[in-house]
Amino acid sequence: MKLALRWISTAAFVASVSAVISAQVFADVKIGVTLSATGPAALLGIPEKNTIALLPKEIAGQKMEYIVLDDATDSTQAVKNARKLTSEDHVDALIGSTVVPNSLAMIDVASETSTPMISMAAAATIVEPMDAKRAWVFKTPQNDILMATAIAQHMSNHGVKSVAFIGFSDAYGESWFKEFTKAADLSKIKVVANERFACNDASVTEQVLKMMSQNSDAVLIAGAGTPAALPQKTLKERGSRARFIRRTAWRTTTSCVYAARIAKVRSCGPGRCWSWRNCLDSNPVKKAALNL
Repeated sequence: MKLALRWISTAAFVASVSAVISAQVFADVKIGVTLSATGPAALLGIPEKNTIALLPKEIAGQKMEYIVLDDATDSTQAVKNARKLTSEDHVDALIGSTVVPNSLAMIDVASETSTPMISMAAAATIVEPMDAKRAWVFKTPQNDILMATAIAQHMSNHGVKSVAFIGFSDAYGESWFKEFTKAADLSKIKVVANERFACNDASVTEQVLKMMSQNSDAVLIAGAGTPAALPQKTLKERGSRARFIRRTAWRTTTSCVYAARIAKVRSCGPGRCWSWRNCLDSNPVKKAALNL
């Protein structure tokens, strides 16, 4: 909830400053939201949509209006939503989208319309390298390199010397391979396979067999939402003995439990907010997560 409030507070502040500069006065601050409430990333988008419904209707004396659209985990639809929100609804700021490809696709709209945009996706490429277009773009999650470094260190601490990588065949998967390769090298871990799959693929048997032929100590799956379970499920069915190390993008307790159930995942990397039950009472995240 606090994270969501931070999104909106930032958007409200930026929008208010823009209003002063342009010498215009608005009765309400309009926040346009496009997220993936359906499609492959719905497991992430639905909680985000539910969170928007909990946000305050007034911030610092300013009335807030939230217009929420579903992009169905499709980058083309995300762009259509962004254009509608900016040109028809005349929103003061954008929030979205849930996933990296959608967020990257929206950057041009934010820049063209001079509308501040806050992404809920993690890839550093959303905000880097800083240029005239990205000057309008912000994001809430940590950069991939932060979690990649933690995962690589975790692997090293548990004796992992080699790892097979499989990720989405999009900007998200590419970003994760790039960052994890750096982190693995620093931890003296060899990346022995680099496979890709689409979020709507029905099978990853070919990719899994290639990875298994390398006899790696671990497998890193860089995927988001329900589709990321497919490699895990296939690895289990094929009898892989590799340690399963999951990426952070299963950001709900339900998804982590599902992963453990279908493939006996030994470790995954959610933020503390999603694993608050395992936090000490003294951890400041625990109270905030419990309130949410």
